[in-house]
Amino acid sequence: MNQAQLIDAIAEQAAQDAKGGQAITKADVTRVLLAMTGVIHAQLKAGEELTLPGIGKLKVQDKPAKIGRNPKTGAELQIPAKRVPKFTAVKALKDAVGG
Repeated sequence: MNQAQLIDAIAEQAAQDAKGGQAITKADVTRVLLAMTGVIHAQLKAGEELTLPGIGKLKVQDKPAKIGRNPKTGAELQIPAKRVPKFTAVKALKDAVGG
């Protein structure tokens, strides 16, 4: 599912959930997704954990430096330490997917 399909699906689901009330537009959904992305980036950049209710947790994990190999030449090379985002799904999502 790409971004446009996600926006369509969220707007459609919101319209179904509204049950005669005011539904949200695709433009509203787009603004919310962009804002949410900005908040997630800011929180992870600050090293903070972020919980997405019903979905899971995002946090930053520190990976230590290590020695790797160039697959072509076999020469050793130093892989620098880095920080990477890590996602952990909640049990409800794991159960919904079948795992």
